Amino acid sequence: MSDEHQSPIKTPGQLIAVAIASFLLPIIVIVLCVQYVQNMNRVGAGTDAFAPDDVKARISPIAQLTVHDASAPHAFKTGEEVFKAVCTTCHTPGAAGAPKFGDASDWAPRISQGYDTLLKTALAGKGAMPPRGGTSPDDYSDYEIGRAIVYMANNSGGHLDEPAAPAPGAANATAAAASGATDANAASGANAGADAASAAAAAIAAIPAPSSAPAAAGNSADAAQAGKALYTSVCQSCHATGLLGAPKFGDAAAWAPRLKDPIDTVYNYALHGKGQMPPKGGSNASDEDVKAAVDYMVNAAKGSNS
Repeated sequence: MSDEHQSPIKTPGQLIAVAIASFLLPIIVIVLCVQYVQNMNRVGAGTDAFAPDDVKARISPIAQLTVHDASAPHAFKTGEEVFKAVCTTCHTPGAAGAPKFGDASDWAPRISQGYDTLLKTALAGKGAMPPRGGTSPDDYSDYEIGRAIVYMANNSGGHLDEPAAPAPGAANATAAAASGATDANAASGANAGADAASAAAAAIAAIPAPSSAPAAAGNSADAAQAGKALYTSVCQSCHATGLLGAPKFGDAAAWAPRLKDPIDTVYNYALHGKGQMPPKGGSNASDEDVKAAVDYMVNAAKGSNS
C-alpha cells in the first residue's frame, strides 16, 4: 500500500502536543494584540490627549502678552544677568582692550581705582567701549550697571561691595535724566557724521531691496519692534561704535560696501557669523528676529541719507 495519505501524527504524545498548541497559540496571539493596543499612543476620546492641560497647550496662541504694573516695584537684574546680556561680548574674550573676565592681572589696575571710578567709566564709556556698554538707561539702570561691574571685578580677584539699591522712585528719575542726556549725545553724533554719510548716498540708493518675504515681515510693526529690541540688547554692543570692524549704526559709508551684496547674503552673515562676529551676535534669537535686526540697521543707514 502507498504511505501518501498517512497522518503526520503517529503517536498519542504527538496528538496531545498538537491539541495543546492549537489551544494555547490563539490565546498567546490575543494577549500580544491586547498588549500592543494598550501601549500604543492613543489619541481617541477618553485618553490623556483630551486632558484640560494638554488641550490648553495645543490651542494656546504662539504669541503671549504679559502685562506689568507700571507702579509695581522694579525688578532689578543681577550683575551676572547684565554681564551675560551686555558685557560678555567684549569682556569674555578680552576684545578691543577690555579687561578679560576672570583675569586678575587685567582687572587689578582697574579695581585699584575704586568702584566709583569704575562706574563712572562704564557709564561714560572709554576707548572702544561705548557708554553703558552700548545700552540705554531704559534697558539697564545705573544700579544694574554697577552690579555688573562688581560681578566682573569680584570674579577677577576683587572684593568690591555690592552697590546699595536705589530708593523707590529714584531709579526712574535717574533713568529719565540719563535717557535725555543719551538722546542728546546721539543726536550730536548723528550731526557730526552727516557729511560722511552723504558721500555714500549713491551707493545706498543702489542697494538691492530685500526679498518679498523678509520685506513683508520688516514692514510689520511687530517685526520692526523685534528688530530694534534685538539690536538694543545684542547688536548695539559692537555696531553702536563700530567695534571690531562692525559697520557703525546709521553710518551709510560703513554700510555701503556690505550692502553691495544681496540682502539674503547679509542675512546669512548675521545668522552664521562673519569675521569676529559670532552667529546671531552670540544670542539665541530666532532667525526672523535676526533678520529684523538687520533690516532695522539697514533702514537706519538708508535713513541717514534723507
